[in-house]
Formats: sequence, structure tokens, C-alpha cells
Amino acid sequence: MRTLIVLRHAKAAHVPGLADRERPLTGRGEHDAALAGERMRALGLAPELVLCSPAVRTRRTAELAFPGLEPSFERDVYEAYPDELLELVRRTEPELRTVVLCGHNPGVHELAIGLAGGDYGFRPGSFAVIETDSEWSDLSPGEGRLVMLWDPKAD
Repeated sequence: MRTLIVLRHAKAAHVPGLADRERPLTGRGEHDAALAGERMRALGLAPELVLCSPAVRTRRTAELAFPGLEPSFERDVYEAYPDELLELVRRTEPELRTVVLCGHNPGVHELAIGLAGGDYGFRPGSFAVIETDSEWSDLSPGEGRLVMLWDPKAD
């Protein structure tokens, strides 16, 4: 079995004149990113790989959620469609069992729903835990099971 954790970056600031890729997390975002990591650890989730957008807000989310784990910054995660994100996940090394994809909406939300179904929102800092019996290279829409959805506002 493999576990994919789909994590939306935490709440980001809107700063006039600052490029979208450079937007930092807000104070609430910093708190929620660290809390997401705490919740994952409490659930016994130990990612071996974090695929992460290079945008400032996703980088910081990953840094706070997974201290000590160096993310793989993937330029293709930024502004990606769900099929592009799925293709990135499919390139994961087969021996890895737990992988995080840290990115942006609407792509990460649509990926989670496409893999495991459901009808839910995906606010900043939320994550979905999806299990599959498929190999990463064979992962296709509908082949996942939504194990849990965590939302920092509901915590």
C-alpha cells in the first residue's frame, strides 16, 4: 500500500506589488503549517518524499510541516492542472511508500477528488490522506481511498 498526502499551502499574504510566487505565509499560515505537520506525525504519517512547488508560500509550508526533511522543489507543481500533478506523482520511485505533494489550488484539490472522490472544500493548510494499492507509476483517477481530510480551521 502507498500513501499520498495532498497538502495545500497554508494561508498566504496578499502583498501589493509582490509577484504571486513570492507571497509569504501570514502568521496564521505559519501556525497552521506547523500544526499540519504535528497532526501528520500524531497520525503516524512519516513522509519519505515531499514534492513541493517552489513558490515561497509552499516552500515555507513544507519547511514548517516537515522539519528536517528536504523537499524536492518541482517547478511543475506551480499552477499545475491535476493531470500534471498526477504525472509528477507517477514518477515517484517505487520503493517509497509515503509521499507528500505540497501545492496550490485548484490543482491539489482536484487531484485529491479525482483520485479518491468526495465532495469537500480544501482551504489553505488542509491536507488529504489518500491510500492506494497501485504502484505510483500506475496510479490513475479513482484508484485511491480517502483515509482522512484535515482542515486547520476545524482543528
